[in-house]
Amino acid sequence: MSIKLLAPACAIVLAMLAATAYGVSNGTDAAPPAPHNGTAAELPANITIMETDGVLHTIPLEDIRYGGVPKDGIPSIDAPVFRNATDAPFMDDADVVIGLRINGDARAYPLFILVWHEIVNDEVGGAPVAVTYCPLCYTSQVFERVLDGEAVEFGTTGKLYQSNLLMYDRPTDTYWSQALGTAVKGPLSGHILATVPLDLMEWGDWKSTYPETVVLSTDTGHSRAYGVDPYGSYYTDPRILFPVNHIDDRMPPKEVIVGMKIGGTYKAYRQADVESRTIINDNMGGVSVLLLSEYAGNTRVFDRALGNMTLTFAYNGTALTDAETGSEWNYEGLAVAGELAGEQLARLSIWPGFWFEWAAFHPETLVYGDGQD
Repeated sequence: MSIKLLAPACAIVLAMLAATAYGVSNGTDAAPPAPHNGTAAELPANITIMETDGVLHTIPLEDIRYGGVPKDGIPSIDAPVFRNATDAPFMDDADVVIGLRINGDARAYPLFILVWHEIVNDEVGGAPVAVTYCPLCYTSQVFERVLDGEAVEFGTTGKLYQSNLLMYDRPTDTYWSQALGTAVKGPLSGHILATVPLDLMEWGDWKSTYPETVVLSTDTGHSRAYGVDPYGSYYTDPRILFPVNHIDDRMPPKEVIVGMKIGGTYKAYRQADVESRTIINDNMGGVSVLLLSEYAGNTRVFDRALGNMTLTFAYNGTALTDAETGSEWNYEGLAVAGELAGEQLARLSIWPGFWFEWAAFHPETLVYGDGQD
């Protein structure tokens, strides 16, 4: 996948180079809170709640870094304005977007806008979501922004953990790690946000797939040099601007990967590998998965289990079929012809981004193709 580069780095990145540590903690264990998201997920076994001077946290406080800007210095977009695909002259077909389609509502969020804002608080198909992007890690994730049944907004803290965006929720000021989807400092520490499957796709491909889509406009209420990327050549430079606790040399640090989390199993797939194969049938964490990439830069993942069957897929250059029944499937994971016509595969969330970020957060990760398949 090619990442669109624009202008040289600006003062924001230069300020980041001067980042300093936030503080030091000698944490003591505290009782874990109850789960706090729409999925009521159980607290993972590898999360320990600590308390330092009355503050709950799950990560060492000394590992929280100042990112060069104050709280909300990178302003979230809280009242997004959209344009129809036919009325978006600010878009080029090669622009990469985060694509969402929920309950028939298709929306695209250009990375060249998100690089200046990092969070969009939106409602898509009736679902309150936070669309997030961390340029330092090239990580995109969409979360259900619901706590205790109430929609909340997220903002940027101006802080980083493992070179990754730390968000905060406005009701409680708890810090949340974008890479973990977990609250890491504050009263909700240990709570988990539910994720929503997303696409990373070039605008031309997205609008061709969903011509009814709308796209986030540059009318954000903020004055920013949209079309100028403040990170410049950072995306291809091997340097990492902020410290991480683990470096893994199985891949170049800024190789674009698709991360998968199932149960306690973590696995990384090179985006280039998925694209070159179009499909990968794999098993991880006790789940049979299908990775599918019909568009540059984009991967979708589905559960291959359907009723009592586990399907095995093949792609002949024009059609996706399963070996068990010969049924034909589309990019939505829907069987469109054959014995299984009308059946729908369950889509799974992915964690796309740079390899160094995934390896820093998940040192135990498997890598597809390195003998640990």
